[in-house]
Parts: sequence; structure tokens; C-alpha cells
Amino acid sequence: MEHPKRSREEYALVLDFLQNGYAFDKRPSHVKTAIVQALGKSRFTLLELVPKKEVHVQPHEIVYIGDGKRDKIHHIIGRLPAERLTNTAQKELEYAIDDIIKEREQEFVGFYNKAQPLSTRMHQLELLPGVGKKHMGEILEAKRDGDFQSFEDIRKRVKLVPDPRKLIIRRIINEVMGKEKHRLFADA
Repeated sequence: MEHPKRSREEYALVLDFLQNGYAFDKRPSHVKTAIVQALGKSRFTLLELVPKKEVHVQPHEIVYIGDGKRDKIHHIIGRLPAERLTNTAQKELEYAIDDIIKEREQEFVGFYNKAQPLSTRMHQLELLPGVGKKHMGEILEAKRDGDFQSFEDIRKRVKLVPDPRKLIIRRIINEVMGKEKHRLFADA
């Protein structure tokens, strides 16, 4: 996907809200701050945020984290390592990614239209989980009749390929969780 290097996230989707901070934080409770675990909406960056005092947020809520005046977030602690995601955040991750993909469907359908060979032996489409040489060939063959217009169009024209939206979701989850060497969608 085309995105400017090192661009900052403007908005984040809340994965979990820890009103009393982390359980593993051994500091006294009056010193702890609430924590928000969130996913950046443009680069799929896992972020750790501190909400403003007396602010409560819910999973799937979108919060502004850009440089302007923030109404709910006090500051950004930084990137959140995948291994520190709470169980709730891990469970919400797939739904959050799905929401973002639905919102930006044309961008991700564009991946199927613009995917190129990486080498004489490997194609970008093969980086999607479950897509091998056979499925890649079917996608490329169907694309000869014109660019895909939607995920539904891909499903109709490429019969044997699993759900094209879910393939993108699984790839992004793998990237966010650090299971992929090369990044197609998520920030490194």
C-alpha cells in the first residue's frame, strides 16, 4: 500500500480501556494512570495512550490523537508491543481492523488490482495468507477482464479464493502481531 513514511496517526480506534492502569504495574493505585490500548486508523500502529482525567472510552470508539487539541486523550506514551496487548485488546483487534477495511474498501481492493511480482518466483498476492500459486493465477486471470470494483466483485469473479476481505484482515493481524517480515499494510 502506498503511504508516506513516518506519517503520524491522526485517529485511533480503541481496543481496550484500563481505568486503573495495568495490573502488573506495582506502583500504588493513586500514582497509576488510566491506559488506552488503541490501533491507529491509517497505519495500523498499536499505540498506548493516556486519557484525560475523568474521561472514559469504549472499545471501537474513535479518538483523535493528532497534533491539534485532543478532547479525550492527554498524551501518547508510544508504540505498544503486541505482546503487551490485553486479552480484550487481542479479541477486539480483528473487529477493529475489519471496521477500518470496510471504511477504506477501495484502497484494499486496489491492492488486488495493483499487486505486482516481487521476483520471478514470488508475487505480492502470495503474501496474503492462504493464497498460493493456484489462487494467485485465478486472481490474475480474472483481473484481465478489468479491475476489481469491490470485495464482492472479487468473490464473484474468482470462485475458489477465500473471502478477499478476510485475507487482508489476516495479513494485517499477522503484521501487527509481528509475525511477518515484510509489511504490506501496517507500520513497522
